Amino acid sequence: MGIFDFLSGEFIDVIHWTDDTRDTLVWRFQREGHEIKYGAKLTVREGQAAVFVHEGQLADVFTPGLYMLETNNMPIMTTLQHWDHGFRSPFKSEIYYVNTTRFNDLKWGTKNPIIVRDPEFGPVRLRAFGTYSVRVVDPAVFLREIVGTDGEFTMDEISYQIRNIIVQEFSRTIARAQIPVLDMAANTRELGKLVGKEIEAQLAEYGIALPELYIENISLPPAVEDVLDKRSSMGVIGNLNEYMQFQAAEALGRDGPGAAAIQAGMGAGLGMQIGAQAAASGPWGARPQTQSAAPMAPPPPPVEHVWHVAVNGDTTGPFSKARMGRMAVDGDLTRQSYVWTPGQDGWMRAEDVAELAQLFTVMPPPPPGA
Repeated sequence: MGIFDFLSGEFIDVIHWTDDTRDTLVWRFQREGHEIKYGAKLTVREGQAAVFVHEGQLADVFTPGLYMLETNNMPIMTTLQHWDHGFRSPFKSEIYYVNTTRFNDLKWGTKNPIIVRDPEFGPVRLRAFGTYSVRVVDPAVFLREIVGTDGEFTMDEISYQIRNIIVQEFSRTIARAQIPVLDMAANTRELGKLVGKEIEAQLAEYGIALPELYIENISLPPAVEDVLDKRSSMGVIGNLNEYMQFQAAEALGRDGPGAAAIQAGMGAGLGMQIGAQAAASGPWGARPQTQSAAPMAPPPPPVEHVWHVAVNGDTTGPFSKARMGRMAVDGDLTRQSYVWTPGQDGWMRAEDVAELAQLFTVMPPPPPGA
């Protein structure tokens, strides 16, 4: 080996790491086949930590800063300390960079439904999902317990294990909380804090922490949600009988003199029909097979109006429609007579009321020019 090769091999090293992958947790410094030189510069940036492993044992952890690797008490064996080996040290030191920043927006969710006992609905199955963030708080423990000798360790390699821990503790927490299903949406923040606190000690054994845990949604099976929707609809409707009568009135109701009476009569008829069918049913609500179905009752006849007639400033009556017909024949009721019936808006001429105008078609009207 020439002198220039020796000098090029003994130039000061610059040890640093810049991460542009956004998912790397640990990265091992590559020395390209030569040892770390005496006097090397070690740069540890904010959000990083450097872990030295010497002869297979974890030697030291460096926090953010600039370090000169030149003192004898460092756990580094450089080539300049071993002249008898031709500047090749038999000791090998490795440097692992650990990313200590937060990894955000990581997903978690229940793979299978969680069965809990609800005080109102009984046993129900729940699903939940959300996000969490994680960061390394003890690089030495994390390297020893999780990474090992992996030269490049990414977040995907541990996220599955963290998700399992979150789901397991979430199942235990939600079962012990005994919060009604309908109130869980209002308590997701408190549930997230409880779950994060419960798994804090377990994650500390891996050298990591869970700064944030969010529960975005807790859902029921689709069939149960459909039943809840129907129950909510019934609550909005209120009294079911009144709602049925209202629907019938909406279907039959039209503007006219007898609309209110027809609607009331139809509602009463439907009520009588339902009562008759219930009385004819068996003890368990089932109609005996030997009994034929009762015919549907016809609707009641429309209510007949009674009339008042204005005569010389006085009110006479009330008169039935048949009496009004005789009065028209006798001449006591003319087309110009003013009449009124309950529900009518003020006095009207008899010829302007459709129900009375037909009374004057029995006798021919006065001839023109009479």
